[in-house]
Amino acid sequence: MTSCWSTLPFIFLSSCMVAASPPGCKIRITDRGLEMLKFETQKFVEEELSNITMPEMKGKEGRFQYTITDVKIMELNLTHAELQFVPGVGLLFDVQNSSITLSLQRQILYWLFYDTGNINASAEGVNINTVLNLIRDEDGRLKINNMTCDAKISKMRAKFSGTLGRVYQFMARFLTTGMRFLLNQKICPALDHAALVHVNAMLETIPVRTEVDEYIGIDYSLTTDPVVTARSLDMNFRGMFFELTDQNDTLINQAAEPIIREYDRMVYFALSEFFFDSGMFSYYKAGIFQTDIIHEKMPKDLEMLLKTTYFGTIMMLNPALIDAPISLQITVNSPPKCSVKTSGATVVMTAVVKVMVLPQGRSPVQLSSMTMETKFNAKFSVRGKRLAIHADLRRFKIFSNQSALESLALIPLQAPLKTMLQMSVVPVINKWTKRGVGIPLPDGLDLIEEVVEYHNGFIVIGANLHFSKGLREMITGNI
Repeated sequence: MTSCWSTLPFIFLSSCMVAASPPGCKIRITDRGLEMLKFETQKFVEEELSNITMPEMKGKEGRFQYTITDVKIMELNLTHAELQFVPGVGLLFDVQNSSITLSLQRQILYWLFYDTGNINASAEGVNINTVLNLIRDEDGRLKINNMTCDAKISKMRAKFSGTLGRVYQFMARFLTTGMRFLLNQKICPALDHAALVHVNAMLETIPVRTEVDEYIGIDYSLTTDPVVTARSLDMNFRGMFFELTDQNDTLINQAAEPIIREYDRMVYFALSEFFFDSGMFSYYKAGIFQTDIIHEKMPKDLEMLLKTTYFGTIMMLNPALIDAPISLQITVNSPPKCSVKTSGATVVMTAVVKVMVLPQGRSPVQLSSMTMETKFNAKFSVRGKRLAIHADLRRFKIFSNQSALESLALIPLQAPLKTMLQMSVVPVINKWTKRGVGIPLPDGLDLIEEVVEYHNGFIVIGANLHFSKGLREMITGNI
């Protein structure tokens, strides 16, 4: 019996290999993207602060007894707001010299005189400084770990309405002092709840390990904590596909690590060759890289050419087979491989092609077996927040698995088989790939104006951001 202790070095080595694997996908959000996000964040903060509830205030000042109720924030003017990166930490949302307008109801008793009315108040010199610490959680998801907050209101004014408004102005001093204290106590807890509860709830909806279709899924878990610099937020993702029926059998990432050097666009996505190879490996394992060209799929002129080519073989097997239909069974015999160079991306695929004759009421008869080598050009595009691929056949070659002499005989088949692939097989491939795979962004945030750049071993997609939903709508929709 094998000792459990003997497996520990292997487990430890495997863990180290996984941890040391380069990311298959990188995402960079630049300071330009943060500038756009600032406006949505500002609106969201204004909405959160407008929902602050103030407690009832009661007190006595000399012969005056007062009750303040129904305190409402009428308007926030956070005009001097900034959203910035904090290197090594996360994000800073800073509000300086802004204002808040409030409305409240008063009930005042002076001797036997009772008065009610409205008080308009304004908080001026509102300064709010919040820092959000960003981490990778245990599931590999981006998360706000904690928030530090400091809120101060430099001064507050109150104006009483009604015939006795001037008489009550002397009460404004102690009323505004109390209200300023309460507001200072309410701002940070409201923002803390908004970040740690609402925003984190939205981040949890970003797919980490999810299905792509009925055959494969993708792992977008973060491999490390995000790296924050003065100009960007950089995130490393596993970027690995897997077959749904055997999720643990995946490729080892030996590709070059993708590198992002640009800052001009709002967001960048870098995808290594491993990202694409793991997808094709998973589809290969799922068995979808095989097809039969038969009956109405078989071009009549190609069928006639095949019968002519293998006329001698058919006659030797059985002359009665000459009128039976011909089929091609195409089976990819190894996982396709992707290669990315500065000149573009290509995919190499090798398949076994069997030429079969199909006599009615009898088992198929194999006439020949050949190897088909193909190379496709791959072009990438982004729609919304999905990465799509379009393939074009670039090179095609067939040779016999039986003899060099038969390989020479197959030369006339090269052109018609290539045409058949272009018409029958390539559209099937593009049908799968044009649906694309989702990019890990929250619902309501889309990519526009994308530019694809090819490097040795990886591609970089630069794009700008577009909010199809407001931040509030994105959060409340997820809740």
